[in-house]
Amino acid sequence: MINLIGTYECKSDAKGRIMLPSALKKQLSPVMQDGFVIKRSVFNNCLEMYPMKEWNTMAAQVNQLNRFIKKNIDFIRSYMSGLKIVEADGNGRILIPKNLIVFAGIDKEIVLTASVNVIEIWDKQQYEDTIKSTLKDFGKLAEEVMGNQSHVKREDDVS
Repeated sequence: MINLIGTYECKSDAKGRIMLPSALKKQLSPVMQDGFVIKRSVFNNCLEMYPMKEWNTMAAQVNQLNRFIKKNIDFIRSYMSGLKIVEADGNGRILIPKNLIVFAGIDKEIVLTASVNVIEIWDKQQYEDTIKSTLKDFGKLAEEVMGNQSHVKREDDVS
């Protein structure tokens, strides 16, 4: 599993190409040749770019769903719709398909932000608005999400 770090600002050109920042390109170098899958985010108005190996892991989870349950089929169809396989060119540029640019409302200014093993691709203004909103109650969110994890072992725990 890849663990990506960082938030990067960049620009897209008229064709929808973005140049991967060198720090991100360096982190992705072990998986760059395998390509990526770009998809619509489920919860946000942004795109998600999975390194191919990470996407294959996610697809395997989706493939475990029972296809004789209608809501599973509806989920699979919606989740898998609009997927695109993309590759970085020799200069480290990724071409974002037009339909996905429209979905995410991406203009010229873009933010690429690492979300552990996935890269989120945002329109810069939408990203800043979302972060501003999320950070208002981040302490409460952190407590709800991470506070009751009894399975997380801390360094000061004695076994």
